[in-house]
Amino acid sequence: MVVADSQSSDTETILRVRGRLEFRCQLDSKDVISKTFKGLHAQVKSESCVLAICDSPVIIWPNRGVHATPEEITPETLCEDLHQWIQTDEQESGGKRSVKKKIKKSSGASVINLRLMMETTKTGPLSVPILSRTVQKSHFLSTTLPMDCVVRTTCNDTIKDAFERLLEALTDQLCEMEKVTLQYMKGTTLLIPEPLHFLLPEPKGLMTVVYPTGVPDSQLQTQRQELHQQFELPDDRPFFRRANAYHFPNEPYKDGYLRNPHLVLTHPTLDNGKVYLVQGIYSYHHYMQDHMDDNGWGCAYRSLQTICSWFQQQGYVERTVPTHKEIQQALVDVGDKQASFVGSRQWIGSIEVSAVLNQLLGVTSKIMFVSQGSELASKGRELANHFLTEGTPIMIGGGVLAHTILGVAWSETTGQIRYLILDPHYTGAEDLQVITDKGWCGWKGPDFWDQTAYYNLCLPQRPKVI
Repeated sequence: MVVADSQSSDTETILRVRGRLEFRCQLDSKDVISKTFKGLHAQVKSESCVLAICDSPVIIWPNRGVHATPEEITPETLCEDLHQWIQTDEQESGGKRSVKKKIKKSSGASVINLRLMMETTKTGPLSVPILSRTVQKSHFLSTTLPMDCVVRTTCNDTIKDAFERLLEALTDQLCEMEKVTLQYMKGTTLLIPEPLHFLLPEPKGLMTVVYPTGVPDSQLQTQRQELHQQFELPDDRPFFRRANAYHFPNEPYKDGYLRNPHLVLTHPTLDNGKVYLVQGIYSYHHYMQDHMDDNGWGCAYRSLQTICSWFQQQGYVERTVPTHKEIQQALVDVGDKQASFVGSRQWIGSIEVSAVLNQLLGVTSKIMFVSQGSELASKGRELANHFLTEGTPIMIGGGVLAHTILGVAWSETTGQIRYLILDPHYTGAEDLQVITDKGWCGWKGPDFWDQTAYYNLCLPQRPKVI
């Protein structure tokens, strides 16, 4: 069910090959299914197998001694040199796309996408076709398998080495697809196998798991338990739910929300200080999003939405991030508010945020009470321990303002502290540079808080599930 590619490097290129293989057979028996998969194995290993780099003139025949076109590309070409052949969206003055133009690679892993194809034109002597007709009743299946394989390469890897590993990954994935197909076959009903990629803590790296399409995560717990045991992962948090699937850096999020804007910030330096951060992925929710004018009253709602997005994107819950009305209705349902609260513009605080998390997500929270803002500077140990053990965003409310705390920089010896704040009061567009340059997501000192106001902090706790 799993294919591993654990190679890792500070500067690496991910080769990702995708394509659809035609799967056609009569559903007479499981032996026929296996025979059809053997035919697909033969296709992948044949000289007709072609890997084409997307947005590029580069085509590679991996089973012909890694033969490639253009001729400048040889088996000893370094994988990272393939970037210079990828076309950019910029156009030259003549209106033509620049082919051999270096592109700026982002920090961390860059991705080269490839298409898996098969040549259909045959060479050699032609033979006269022979036609025959057989009349019989049978169940015939015609579908496609969504191949999706990845290989992580270092700056020293040649395309010969990398493409040999890609072929191995393709054949391994076909084996996993066959296992899943046979396991979930019922009569003449087949579930299409679905490959998903998961980035596990180093040094385990990027793993590919094949799940049956249409089977919900709730029915795959046994498989996830086996994967946790195989890779020696803790059994109290999700790693292999569909929501945990790796998001490739070259693919935009379709919902339009920014993810983890704090990652571009520079950490503050404190004497003997350490940085403790939110673990995982969240979406930045703030005023005026979703065609909702909540400027002046919805900051706690937005902080709550950011927290809910964290639990969704870590795979703890499958429900979407709740709207303002859904949040209000949840408080009515638990008896905290009257029915007239729904549709109003009334503020909520940390206690209400805790109640909604429990009602809608089944998530419990700890509440930290601070009688005045000046006391927050003494909470470094508690906050650092929260981000170490739970790693969830914290909602903090004081007076009429609410914020989200994403981390702390804290020195145990000097007591110095800085807070990583995600501010829901922002009203602009999803512009990462503006948000970070203007401090809507940024590190703040103890004077950020009203020194005389009381504050309540909602510290969501991770459910102990896989």
